[in-house]
Amino acid sequence: MKLLEALSPDGKERELALALDPARIPAHIAIIMDGNGRWAKRRGLPRFAGHRAGVQMVRSVVEDCSRLGVRALTLYAFSAENWKRPRTEVDMLWRLLRFYLRHELQDLQRNNIRLQSSGRVEALPPRVYEELRSVERATSRNTGMCLNLAINYSARNELVDAVNAIIDEARIAGSLAGLVVDEEMISRRLYTAGLPEPDLLIRTSGEMRISNFLLWQIAYAELYVTDTLWPDFNREELLRAILDFQKRERRFGGLPEAAAEMASQDEEPLPDEEIQEIAVPQ
Repeated sequence: MKLLEALSPDGKERELALALDPARIPAHIAIIMDGNGRWAKRRGLPRFAGHRAGVQMVRSVVEDCSRLGVRALTLYAFSAENWKRPRTEVDMLWRLLRFYLRHELQDLQRNNIRLQSSGRVEALPPRVYEELRSVERATSRNTGMCLNLAINYSARNELVDAVNAIIDEARIAGSLAGLVVDEEMISRRLYTAGLPEPDLLIRTSGEMRISNFLLWQIAYAELYVTDTLWPDFNREELLRAILDFQKRERRFGGLPEAAAEMASQDEEPLPDEEIQEIAVPQ
């Protein structure tokens, strides 16, 4: 892992990194970055200071995930519901996003990271939208990790947009009357089409909810919730989350390997009448 090159010979971070199985690094990590406001409040600082500290942590996590070999990293940067916040805070968030895009382009290029966005980004303020599209175009040929920013994002909106796209395409093709929608048709029209589904969903600040984030894509993701606030979610915290992920047995609805082997050695299936007796006791 390239990450080891950035670590000191001694220390907890190196110990955690060496404990990782390089063959089981999550292909796609999604993060609900929560706790900026509480981080600032605990320090007697304005909310702006928390968001600014959160942007600094984005830089660190993006670089670390890239060095670990993560193929895609999705960050919940701005939800469709965030427009309800005070106008001054929303405007400040857009200024911070523009600052990040403008100043991180060089690092994205150096690390071979491709930027893309998910959400109804056309509704962003014009200068923010133009900056976003500019960086997406500049990094479009990079072949390393994909950094996917969920901006003006709502999972419900995403599903609505996907279904409407299917209907529009069928109408244009003259096949609307016989249209039958299946999972593959929806998946191909999601904002994240082309990316692997998230293996690991991390939420900071201890809140036990999904908050309308990647509802379709995280069907089989492993969930990791930490009380750590986002501006404090450093490299050590990231490594702990991945280590926790690697300790889990992912079954995708099936049996554990050992149990599946035992089940395959079971006796002959019960006759229908015996199954009925079990299901409906007399």
